Amino acid sequence: MKKLIMFFSCLLSLLGLQAAPKVPVVDHIEPAFWFTGMKQTEVQLMVYGPNIAACNVELSDYPGVLLKNVVELESPNYLLVYLEVAQNAKAGDLTLTFTNGKKKKVMPYELRDREMIGDKHFGFDASDVLYMLMPDRFADGKPESDVVKTMNEYVVDRSQPSLRHGGDIAGLMQHLDYFEELGVTALWFTPLLENNSPDRDGFSTYHGYATTDYYNVDPRFGTNEEYRALTDACHKRGLKVVMDMIFNHCGFEHPWVKDQPSKDWFNTNEWLKSEDPLGTTATNGFLQTSYKLTPVMDPYASDVDKFETTDGWFVPTMPDLNQKNYHVMRYLIQNSKFWIETIGIDGIRMDTYPYADRQAMSDWMAELNEEYPNFNVVGETWVTEPAYTAAWQKDSPNAIINSNLKTVMDFSFYDKINSAATEETDAWWGGLNRIYNSFVYDFLYVDPLHVMAFIDNHDTDRFLKNGQNVPMLKQALTLLLTTRRIPQLYYGTEILMNGTKEVTDGNVRKDFPGGWAGDTHNCFTAAGRTAAENDMFDWTKALLQWRKTSDVIAKGDMVHFTPINGCYVLARKYEGKTVLVILNGTDRETELPMSRYAEVIGNVKTAKDVTSGKVVSLEGNLKLGPRGSLVLPY
Repeated sequence: MKKLIMFFSCLLSLLGLQAAPKVPVVDHIEPAFWFTGMKQTEVQLMVYGPNIAACNVELSDYPGVLLKNVVELESPNYLLVYLEVAQNAKAGDLTLTFTNGKKKKVMPYELRDREMIGDKHFGFDASDVLYMLMPDRFADGKPESDVVKTMNEYVVDRSQPSLRHGGDIAGLMQHLDYFEELGVTALWFTPLLENNSPDRDGFSTYHGYATTDYYNVDPRFGTNEEYRALTDACHKRGLKVVMDMIFNHCGFEHPWVKDQPSKDWFNTNEWLKSEDPLGTTATNGFLQTSYKLTPVMDPYASDVDKFETTDGWFVPTMPDLNQKNYHVMRYLIQNSKFWIETIGIDGIRMDTYPYADRQAMSDWMAELNEEYPNFNVVGETWVTEPAYTAAWQKDSPNAIINSNLKTVMDFSFYDKINSAATEETDAWWGGLNRIYNSFVYDFLYVDPLHVMAFIDNHDTDRFLKNGQNVPMLKQALTLLLTTRRIPQLYYGTEILMNGTKEVTDGNVRKDFPGGWAGDTHNCFTAAGRTAAENDMFDWTKALLQWRKTSDVIAKGDMVHFTPINGCYVLARKYEGKTVLVILNGTDRETELPMSRYAEVIGNVKTAKDVTSGKVVSLEGNLKLGPRGSLVLPY
């Protein structure tokens, strides 16, 4: 009998007869819905389904919507359906029909009204202070969601710095009072999207930078609906929300990796081969990025150097997306708009910005700026030379390709202030001279008020490292919060959290005390903090709450003076008001002749320090204690 069946099967094959087509299966469509009234009228729908590419696609008549193009990729399990959605199209359900022979699958597709037009989305600016935190390490508000059985194998273990700890959106919701009391105005969360990677060798993707689903929050953090509820709750308290995104790479467990849509969906896709046509340092065909960002801007850079930077993978478990592929970039651009529209975020922080294709990222920003002219995006540009950073800012005259990126990160400030922390300010280059000599290059920036400064973050040693140099921390924060920048704080700095990356990154990403069941140390309340922690918290709070009311800091010009007697002095000026900032960059008491600063002091005799409340004389010589800091508005 088996032989007879095999005979007829072979006969049918020889005669060219095929089994009847099956009813098309559409696993899902990304994005799951789209919006009316968008300036970019082309909409890409990525359709997932077994052998879906064998289908013809039809769109039912719908006013203002046309089927523009259907693109088959090399994998038969994807289709890209491009629609043209006129700006005046109305919300409602479209009907897409997928036909394979005589078999059909009818799929509704929803168009939604936007909650607000693009120019009503206002981003963060120099009036804000961003508070950057890692959701996994801040607070666990829903312990029952720590273990999600549908996820790839992982471990939640707070004793291990490189594994998941269980923080979530619910935990953030429970502590919004804390942010409001502290005085920050915007929250930057490291990525909340799904990172469904298994733990490997004691490490996990708790940090969120290996995305495996661009359209859904990681279920260990919560849901899309909870993310929206968090954003709404923040807005009611005057807090903005900044979303961390990654266009450069995704996680190895993303469906695109197992079933690649096309051979050029990822960069250096020949990583399984042993050949490398450019003669790079690839080992066994795998090319890791050089991490050297200067070739991207270097006018003399070789092709191989540029290739290694942008086309190499960040790490072996994070495949490098090819932004030069039109379809990849359309997917990513739409995804960024999706989160703006659905969650109501107030800004984007783009990870590993120069590692992605420069022209593609410029096009993304141009499109985003057109749709959301008052929105803001900050790009991570990790080079410590101001000239490099400035060339990445929108409309820089020194850039061959206009990045269209409004805000850049000031790694020069980070580098200099951390060096100054262990140095005496001398007559030339040491200590706070480094800050002075960094700011002198602000003429390179199109807009210094769209530069984001910081003293530490999740990728660096904490400013305090393993010590308790509190006076220098206060001095660093004084500069950060009064200079001509958008300041970013790293969670826990206000309660003296410390740590270094020497053993593992997890040691600079410790749990915030008080956010976990069984914590006996609760830094969310004054009663739970130590005396030293309360001193630091109260000092920071005073400066932050005052800063919220100061147009001088948010909008003012700056005058600074070359350091003398170990002291660095700067003034911010706006509409007849001044804020004078004085810092002693030495470990000894010093005197400063105030007559030297007459051009910014004028006839003012005294001023009250913001953080201490003490009245300070601006006549004669001013005495400052070791590493003393003063913020004097008048």
